[in-house]
Amino acid sequence: MERLRKDGVAADAKAQGVEPDVSDEAIAVAMKGVLTEEQQKLIEDLDKEAHTRKLSSPLVDRIFYLLCISVSLYHFITAFVGTPVVLEHRSLHVGMMLVLSFIMYPFGKKSSYKSVSWGDWLLIALSIAVPVYVWVDYLGVVERAGNPDNPDLVIATLLVLLVLETARRTAGWALPILSLIFIAYGMFGRDMPGLFGHRGYTWMQLSNHFFANTEGIYGTSVSVAASYIFLFILFGAVMGKSGMGTFFNDLAMALAGHSKGGPAKVAAISSGLLGSINGSAVANVVTTGAFTIPLMKKIGYPKDFAGAVEASASVGGQLLPPVMGAAAFIMAEILSVPYSVIIVHAAVPALLYYLGIIIQVHLRAGKMGLVGLPKDRLPLVREVMRERGHLLIPIAVLLYLLLFSGTTVIYSAVITIVATIAVASFRKATRMSLKDICDAFADGAKQTVPVAVACACVGIIIGVTSKTGFGLTMANTIIALGSQSLLFTLVFTMITCMILGMGVPSIPAYIITATIAAPALAKLGIPAISAHMFAFYYAMFANLTPPVALAAFAAAGISGGDPVKTGFSAVKLALAGFIVPYMFVYSPQLLLIDTSLLEGLRITAGACLGVLLIGMAVEGFLFTSMAVPLRVIAFVGAICLIDGGIYTDMAGLAVAALVFLIQRHLAGRRTAPPQ
Repeated sequence: MERLRKDGVAADAKAQGVEPDVSDEAIAVAMKGVLTEEQQKLIEDLDKEAHTRKLSSPLVDRIFYLLCISVSLYHFITAFVGTPVVLEHRSLHVGMMLVLSFIMYPFGKKSSYKSVSWGDWLLIALSIAVPVYVWVDYLGVVERAGNPDNPDLVIATLLVLLVLETARRTAGWALPILSLIFIAYGMFGRDMPGLFGHRGYTWMQLSNHFFANTEGIYGTSVSVAASYIFLFILFGAVMGKSGMGTFFNDLAMALAGHSKGGPAKVAAISSGLLGSINGSAVANVVTTGAFTIPLMKKIGYPKDFAGAVEASASVGGQLLPPVMGAAAFIMAEILSVPYSVIIVHAAVPALLYYLGIIIQVHLRAGKMGLVGLPKDRLPLVREVMRERGHLLIPIAVLLYLLLFSGTTVIYSAVITIVATIAVASFRKATRMSLKDICDAFADGAKQTVPVAVACACVGIIIGVTSKTGFGLTMANTIIALGSQSLLFTLVFTMITCMILGMGVPSIPAYIITATIAAPALAKLGIPAISAHMFAFYYAMFANLTPPVALAAFAAAGISGGDPVKTGFSAVKLALAGFIVPYMFVYSPQLLLIDTSLLEGLRITAGACLGVLLIGMAVEGFLFTSMAVPLRVIAFVGAICLIDGGIYTDMAGLAVAALVFLIQRHLAGRRTAPPQ
């Protein structure tokens, strides 16, 4: 960012009494998405998925590179021409992911990060053996489903062990332990008293259920990973190579950098746009936070608040259409609805979430007397659009294909990837060489590995749930705990989702909560899309809420703030996101369900005003400071406006008018000259 000159920003920082954390040259480099060694190490320390080997052998590294490209080409080509039969395709996909994971991830911290051990080569050979067995004896495997022989038992057991081990390496212990608990429940549930007791199953029955049908490891989650998720991660990798990250950062700077508290708004905009595509909250925090957090501190934001802005904005990217970090594809598959429908339903809540963050940072800037960056040191919108604006064309193509053309999601992804490569060639700054394209395909495969492995491991949990009827039992238990009260049931569901999401990556966290918690809401008559969106939101927010708030910890690592304080500040910033799911359960119109255009506009406008009142209540400021009673009144008005009903909107508007008038009056009295 050439216009962000060293002398200007440093002088502004000095005037505010804030010393720069990094040089402005480093900030300019960070805006291009280039991470320092310290920032890369921060990602690896907090995000186990990023802690991979750096192979020292040129030959092994080249073979791995070509293998990654081959994996991407397989998924890309089969998406276009058609896949093999279901079990063959899914077993091959899982086999590929297992092989890549044993190359990428060492056994433990003390293992070599530069070479693949002999034990991992053995595991790679065993990972290849599983899909080979399925392909060689496909008809036999299918015909023996439910009545397996000894070779089936051996292969099924091997598959489960390989999946558990790769899940441990890529995501930590939480998901494998949870899977083992479910396996134990499936085998010994006959000894459990009360509702949770069931007939019990042998290991042969369970392992065959995981292996030989589409309700276990090769179930819905792997199906989505092998199609939608892989292709859209590949799309994100291609977009990244074209310079989309730099474009988003520069555009956000040009649009909001000069406004009150500008760098914080830049963080919200750029992190939201990038987070929707890459789906990784921690990586997003470090990538965009590398320049937004220092800039926020330079203009005067406290370090904990600066980190919280980046953390809350990065987590919210997974709630933002059109890509939503890939979890929405699984939602569409589970609900058997078009992906375009999920995009429409998710739009207004995502808007409210980011509006809530932007309003709070604006009010905080007003309360602290902070200003934005000087306009003459920021890029101009027309310059940014002239240089990289054409990169918006592939996103427009994607939206058109998803919403208006009737084209399948998979075919839309293929066309968009091709369109991205073609459009990027329009200008020299974004043009990709053959090596860039190959690098993007290799990166796409590597980025898919932890997601695909987690989806395979979740298949164990889903398999036990379907075999034992645990999902229905859990739904009945949640409803019973809630004493048939919808509010209490929502609270218990929220707690369940956030606990499950603490130690599990966001996509498997959503799959688990959708299986266990969402049916409880559906049994109370809540629309299925509302129930799943509710579970989805709180599974995502586990990245923000202490004690396990990885996004907040990453942001604190950059800002130098306290991780716990950063986490609680992030929860305050995301407060609208915590409230909105309750509102769209009580008022499905917020999800634009059975809503006309005019009614949708009314509900959206009212909810936006409600989010403004929430920001005022949290920050205690609009035109001047607000007393506690007025903040409580503002919060009550916010709930009325977000609810979406015509009468609650009228009550909320009355409260909003009252709060605005009181604030204007108090501000006028404080600024009036003495008589």
